[in-house]
Amino acid sequence: MSAALALRQAIHDRLAADAPLAALAGAVRIHDVPPADVAFPFVILGEAVVADWSTATEGGTEQSLTLHAFSRAGGRREAFALAAAIQEALHDAPLALAGHRLANLRATTAEVRREGDGRTYHALVRFRAVTEPL
Repeated sequence: MSAALALRQAIHDRLAADAPLAALAGAVRIHDVPPADVAFPFVILGEAVVADWSTATEGGTEQSLTLHAFSRAGGRREAFALAAAIQEALHDAPLALAGHRLANLRATTAEVRREGDGRTYHALVRFRAVTEPL
């Protein structure tokens, strides 16, 4: 399995089992692509930019990841809380990756914006990860 897919699976598993996130969301709904009739709030495993970070003697990748959380709770409060819970669950988390070792996973930025429909709030939470093959 590629480092990117292994990291996405580990992130999914960690968020799905995170009690503080579940307390906010009622049930943790994590999607690659949300279904048409998705219930709010929910999280999407979003974009990933994967770059070779190999040295002359060792392989590795650097990944820039964006997770998205969507809320319709009537304001930004829930979206900010979701972003904070995602950061707390993943920042420096010791995730086990299939076929790879996670050297570093750091939250870098979080942003909340209102979507064009005027009632959906969208949190973007960005991470940087470094992985090495086993």
